[in-house]
Amino acid sequence: MTRRLISSGSPFEKSVGYSRAVVQGDWCFVAGTTGYDPVTREMPASAADQARNALRVIRSALEEAGFTLADVVRATYYFTDAAYWDEVGPALGEVFGEIRPAAAALVVGLVKPEMKVEIEVTALKRPA
Repeated sequence: MTRRLISSGSPFEKSVGYSRAVVQGDWCFVAGTTGYDPVTREMPASAADQARNALRVIRSALEEAGFTLADVVRATYYFTDAAYWDEVGPALGEVFGEIRPAAAALVVGLVKPEMKVEIEVTALKRPA
């Protein structure tokens, strides 16, 4: 079974030693993804906009790996403040409302003060 690494071009991938996603067989594991704009590398102030950016990066990684958001079976949401749940919930619903992966939401500390949200997902290839 071939292992394939997917990069989003983040400078941290090589310096810290991780991949945006790893494909192993029918599975795709997408790393925790924060809300930096994938083009400008700027972080929006709003938690909802951070979540939308993270989901765009996740979607792109999944597509490069040959998966879609509909293949997501597990999602984990990390918030630096529980109050962000109400702000971010609608953005998550826009993407996962019909997909409805198994999910967990945790309140944690993230590595940079501007980070409010981090999202990671696992996808399983659906039979053709």
